[in-house]
Amino acid sequence: MRFTKYHGIGNDFIIIDGIREKLPSQIKETAKALCHRNFGIGGDGLIVVLPSERADIRMQIINSDGSEAEMCGNGIRCFARYVYEAGHIKQPKFTVETLAGIMIPELILEKGIVNGVTVDMGIPSLKRADVPMLGDTEQAINVPLEVLDTTFSITSVLMGVPHCIVFVDDVSKVDLQKYGPALETHAAYPRKTNVHFVQVINENEMKMRIWERGAGITLACGTGACGTLVAAAVNKKTGKKARIELPGGILNIEWAENNHVYMTGPAELVFSGEVLDTSLIK
Repeated sequence: MRFTKYHGIGNDFIIIDGIREKLPSQIKETAKALCHRNFGIGGDGLIVVLPSERADIRMQIINSDGSEAEMCGNGIRCFARYVYEAGHIKQPKFTVETLAGIMIPELILEKGIVNGVTVDMGIPSLKRADVPMLGDTEQAINVPLEVLDTTFSITSVLMGVPHCIVFVDDVSKVDLQKYGPALETHAAYPRKTNVHFVQVINENEMKMRIWERGAGITLACGTGACGTLVAAAVNKKTGKKARIELPGGILNIEWAENNHVYMTGPAELVFSGEVLDTSLIK
């Protein structure tokens, strides 16, 4: 089974072309095996390219723990570059079916070479019921949440997938290994959540660290960066356009007048190859 490895500012993915390859019968177990960084290829997730009856093409994303995600911001940029360069898509702007709805990536081309991808990530929701997050208020904007030995002021945003954003003075001092999983699995989030600790530099710039649902500490999270901008704007910490520094690199995020959030960033090919160890293919 052939594969291709991409990363979006350090958030790395194995891409399997389900249009050209015979897919394993237990794709989620295969994802766990392939994403293992010691015994497999290594990756934050497995992306599967599939045909679609609702859009130009379909993306399936499975986390490294075998759980399926609705969407992935860095993943869809990698997916967009792959399907264009593989010849599945001929135009630079197209539609992608995901479990979070139809997404619209647009490739940034320079002399025919992909130099980045902008994705219309859709309309965010701050409603608890949508995230989902339990609680009495309609929204969770700057509300207290008890976690282990502390209480954080958190903001919850649905950006295709759930996000919990915590603004702090210094992200480097956060014990992410301790508080990340505790927030991810907090009883207030019945479907778990992605967790982001965010430091505001100025009204146009932020730094963030990530604990991803189903993947743990990662170098980047595209939907998380989008949710972070929304959270910062509603808390009046930034404007509606910002440069966000993640451990793996920079994303530019804009919450536009049409209420859609747009994400721009790179997608890089790492290598391609063939899985020969049949024990990894379930």
